[in-house]
Amino acid sequence: MKIADKEHSAVATIKHALEKAHKFQSRYNVFNWINDDAIKRAEEIDARIARGEKIGRLAGVPYALKNNFLSRQGGTTASAKILTEFSSPIDATTVAKLEAEGAIMIGRTNLDAFAHGSSTENSYFGTTKNACDFERVAGGSSGGSAVAVALGIVDFATGTDTGGSIRQPASFNGVYGFKPTYGAISRYGVVAMASSTDCIGFFTQNARDLDLLMRISAGQDSRDLTTLPNFYQDSKVQEVRKIGIIEDFDPEHIDTEVLNIMQKRVEQLQKSGYEVVKLSMPALKYALPAYYIIVPAEISSNLSRYDGVRYGWRSEEARDLDELYKQTRDQGFMPENKRRIMIGNFVLSAGFYDAYYLKAAKARTLIIQEYMRAFKQCDLILSLVAPNPAFKLGSKTHDPVSMYMEDIMTVPVSLAGLPALSIPVGKTAAGLPVGLQLIGPQRSDRTLLRFAEQVADLGCGEQNITESNKREEK
Repeated sequence: MKIADKEHSAVATIKHALEKAHKFQSRYNVFNWINDDAIKRAEEIDARIARGEKIGRLAGVPYALKNNFLSRQGGTTASAKILTEFSSPIDATTVAKLEAEGAIMIGRTNLDAFAHGSSTENSYFGTTKNACDFERVAGGSSGGSAVAVALGIVDFATGTDTGGSIRQPASFNGVYGFKPTYGAISRYGVVAMASSTDCIGFFTQNARDLDLLMRISAGQDSRDLTTLPNFYQDSKVQEVRKIGIIEDFDPEHIDTEVLNIMQKRVEQLQKSGYEVVKLSMPALKYALPAYYIIVPAEISSNLSRYDGVRYGWRSEEARDLDELYKQTRDQGFMPENKRRIMIGNFVLSAGFYDAYYLKAAKARTLIIQEYMRAFKQCDLILSLVAPNPAFKLGSKTHDPVSMYMEDIMTVPVSLAGLPALSIPVGKTAAGLPVGLQLIGPQRSDRTLLRFAEQVADLGCGEQNITESNKREEK
C-alpha cells in the first residue's frame, strides 16, 4: 500500500481511486454509495504532511467499506431495503481504528442483504459482477469488497465472514481474503448476522498488507464482550513443517480443474520440503447441516429488531401496528432473509429445539474436537475454498440447497472459530480464479499470514486486475 508522503499526494491517490470507482460502477455494480467527499479528507492529510505532523500507518490509503459496517459517512443499509433510510450515529470500532491511522473510505460496497448469501445476487441494489467474467457471480456475501480490490479500485476492503463470506468471494475474484480467529477483531458497530460465527476481516492483494491491517484492527473492545485480548501483536510465529490435507471431501463433487490446481500446489509444497499429512476428519460431514440450523436460529433473533418502528424504512400502507410489522418485513426483507428467518424460528420452536438445534450444537462440538485432533498431526491445513470456480449468474438462485453447498469447505472453519486465509493460486482454462484455503489453530493468525508470505509463489501474483480491465485502463 502506498502511504501518503511528500512524494505521494493523498489527494492524487484518492482522486484516482474515485475515478476508477465511478468508471467500474456501471459495469460491475461494486458500490451502494461512492464517497466523493473523500477528497476533503485527503486534503487534510496532505496539509498535515506539509506541516511536518505525524501521520498514521494508512495515511492517504483508499479503502472500501462493506455496507454492513456502521459509519457516519453515508447510509448503512446492509444492502437491504428495510435499512435504506438509516444513517448511523456512530462508527464501528474497525472503522474508527482504520481512519485513526489515516485510511480514507471511498465507498460502501454491495453485499447480499444482511450478508445472507454466497453470490451477492441477494442485494436490494442489484447484483455485483465477477471481476473476471461479467456472466459470473462475484461470490458472497462480501462480493462488492472482493471486486473492489480485484479491479484495483482500492488497496484493501473490509469484509465480514460468517461461513465463508470473505474467503469464497476472494477465491472467485483472485485476491487474498482473511478471516481471523473468532473474537480477534471487534464486531461492535457491524450489522449482526450470526453472532457466534461472525468475524471481521479484509481483502488485499498480498499477505503483507493483511498483517498490517491485523496489527491495527485486532484487540479487545469493552463494547464487544466476545473480543479476545490482543494476542496478535504478542504471539510468536511458529515454524511450519507439516501441512494437513483433508481427505473427507468427495472428489466427485469438486470441479476437475479446481482439484488439479490443488494437487499441483500440494506437489509444490512437497518439493519445497514440507511434509504433507493426510487427515481423516469424518465429523466435517455434519458441518453444513449444523451450520444451516445454528446460523438461521441466530439470524431469526438478530433480525427481530427490524420492525419499521425504531429505525430504517417502514411501509406507508399499514393501517395499524400489526400491519406495520407484517408489511414492513414482507416488503423490506429479501427472499433469502425471509427463508432464514423461517428456518430459524422453526428450529427454535417448542418441540423442535431438541430435535434440531441441540443436535446441531453437539455436532459443532464434534467438529471443534476434530480440528483439535488434526492440529496435533500438522501445523496448518490446506484445502479448497469452494468446490467450483465462480458459477454463472442466476444458475443457483432458485435452488437454495445448491447455493448452500458452495459453502461446504468454509463453514466447518467458521463453526470452530479458526483463522483461515484464501490465497489466489491459479486460473481455470476459462480464466476463472481459483483460491486455496490455509487454516490454522485458534490464535495462530500471525503464523498463518507469515507462512502465506513465505510461499507467495503459490499465488498467481499480487496484481489481479483481469487482462480486459488492463486494456480498458490503458
